[in-house]
Amino acid sequence: MSGLAPGELVKSRGGRFASALGIDLAAPDAGVRFKWFLAAVLYGTRISESLAIRTWREFAARDVLTPDRIVATGWDGLVAILDAGGYVRYDYKTATKLLDVCAALVRDYGGSLDALHDAAADPRDLENRIKALGKGIGDTTAGIFLRELRGIWAKAEPPLSTLAISGATALGYLRPGPLDPDRALARLWRLWAADGQPVTGFADFESALVREGLLLRRQHTHAS
Repeated sequence: MSGLAPGELVKSRGGRFASALGIDLAAPDAGVRFKWFLAAVLYGTRISESLAIRTWREFAARDVLTPDRIVATGWDGLVAILDAGGYVRYDYKTATKLLDVCAALVRDYGGSLDALHDAAADPRDLENRIKALGKGIGDTTAGIFLRELRGIWAKAEPPLSTLAISGATALGYLRPGPLDPDRALARLWRLWAADGQPVTGFADFESALVREGLLLRRQHTHAS
């Protein structure tokens, strides 16, 4: 196993990506979950973390952090925000996606992701409802969003991502070779608990492993 205990890994690599944006996902206000959902949409394309953060901060600076505000801003306004954040490669597509998703969220769930969670029958239904909000919300975006809510939302139980698995394997938390994601997740939960860490903080461990997986992917890209 890695020389770093899970809690030390979080301190070393960083935990939830939401925390880097100053978002407390456990806060009672449902609007907090939407702020992270917006970030997850931005993270859901192949861009750097720094660019996603910069773009999200443009939305925050203009107070466009609710479904209603996004709809009211309109397509041209959203493109302007995305461009200001440097999100130019995906600006048109992302503006359209955000408008469609927010309109659906307002229409079907009163603009509340907490209401969407409550309406879901189980974890898989929760994932499907998120993806059904609009075209372009796929497994990657849903996984990013729900990963950080693991331990906070009762039905947030997304599959362990390939990035987390590769990071955990490289660090020695998991053995190399074919491994069922459910069994891998169960092993990582046991390691987290054995380190005396709280259930609500497991997503920080998982996110730290994702960060390691992203680092490995960048290194592999640069080497090839």
